[in-house]
Amino acid sequence: MEEISLKAQDIFHIGGFGLTNSLFLAVIVSLGLMLAATISYRKIKIVPGPFQSAVEMGAEWLLDLMEAMLGSAKKAERYFPLIATIFVFIMCSNLSGILPGIGAVVVHNGTHEIPLFRSPAADLNFTLAFAVISVIVTNILGMMAVGVLPHVSKFINFSNPIKFFIGILELVSEFAKIISLSFRLFGNVFAGEVLLTIVAFLAPYVVPLPFMGLEIFVGFIQAFVFAMLTLVSISLHTSLHEEH
Repeated sequence: MEEISLKAQDIFHIGGFGLTNSLFLAVIVSLGLMLAATISYRKIKIVPGPFQSAVEMGAEWLLDLMEAMLGSAKKAERYFPLIATIFVFIMCSNLSGILPGIGAVVVHNGTHEIPLFRSPAADLNFTLAFAVISVIVTNILGMMAVGVLPHVSKFINFSNPIKFFIGILELVSEFAKIISLSFRLFGNVFAGEVLLTIVAFLAPYVVPLPFMGLEIFVGFIQAFVFAMLTLVSISLHTSLHEEH
């Protein structure tokens, strides 16, 4: 049976930097999405074909959902690129790890054989980095929307003891978001990979197919949840002071 490792394995080193199998697949997914976006952009037509129609329907659905959450079509259009990018990249990263044959490609790292590809979200470093980016970006967007001082005053406020205590709780909640976002995504994707590895070893061929379908669904849902939680943070940071 394929070795189950909690952390991503190094394929090779460039100086003191180790390239892991999860990072390698993340780079491939990134390049693939950029190539697909470039080709799709050049083939946009006034009268859309089936693929373009499906993409436009999905984008319209997401825009409507964002408008309902943000309360403004203008704000939905402004933050759509960020939310859509998060959703598409995480979804493709999740699905890339369960493609047929991905786990069968192995390399020798000097001591033993390891899989060349590993789902990026099955590496805690990847999910933690994405969570940190999400929290930092949403706070920057909040500063841009309401101003630096009004936004910072949510976390650091000495006007009275109650507001100071609430500010501390708000600050702690931002760090809690990082932990929650990173471990939720990592836990679901890593558990799915372990399940598929064990099932494929015990009963190969037909039996793993239903589990692969389940993992496709989980990969989609986890990408959607991550994107929606980021959107909720944007909504809170950009509208809190506008309501007063």
